[in-house]
Amino acid sequence: MDDKIKNFLKNFKWLGHDTFLYDGKVKIYFDPYQLMITEPKADIILTTHPHFDHFSKDDIMKIKKDKTNIVATPDSENLGNTIYMKPYETKEILGFKIQSVPAYNTNKEFHPKKNNWLGYIIEIEGLKIYHAGDTDNIPEMKDYKCDIALLPVSGTYVMTSDEAVDAAIKINPKLAIPMHFGAIVGSKKDAENFKKKLEGKIEVIILEKV
Repeated sequence: MDDKIKNFLKNFKWLGHDTFLYDGKVKIYFDPYQLMITEPKADIILTTHPHFDHFSKDDIMKIKKDKTNIVATPDSENLGNTIYMKPYETKEILGFKIQSVPAYNTNKEFHPKKNNWLGYIIEIEGLKIYHAGDTDNIPEMKDYKCDIALLPVSGTYVMTSDEAVDAAIKINPKLAIPMHFGAIVGSKKDAENFKKKLEGKIEVIILEKV
């Protein structure tokens, strides 16, 4: 693992499910849900779609301040200072380049492609971080360029850990981090299977929940 990624991970925390916090000078949350914290307050909140465990109004309000930028899909509630995005848009917020990409199911109906729900690729500390949102292994992933990929592994509503292995190989990040387990569906065993099957191919870290 290169030093740039090591330094980034010092400020990057998994808060459970699909929730992450980048705790740098600018505070960036991804899909806040079941938060056990109210600090630090968010400068940017990225939400991938309006399901309760990704666009959680109660959790957003715990960390929101007057000037917090909330990024969301157009079918999500406006909680003030909300910036709506559809797939394949790029916006710069507080100096951070944020690209929206598709996230959808291919063999189930929980996240239809027609809904235009999202994953994000955001540049932080010179690295491209891909948060996949709720998705299966979709063809578009072959075109995604990132250094770190945050991928769901639980199955049921998203791709299984085996399918996530194939997705990771397709994306080919420097580091993959499993998510979407340990809350509603999925367990650490899914994350461990994901890591084991990528040994010698792609580096994987299973973050401990903070």
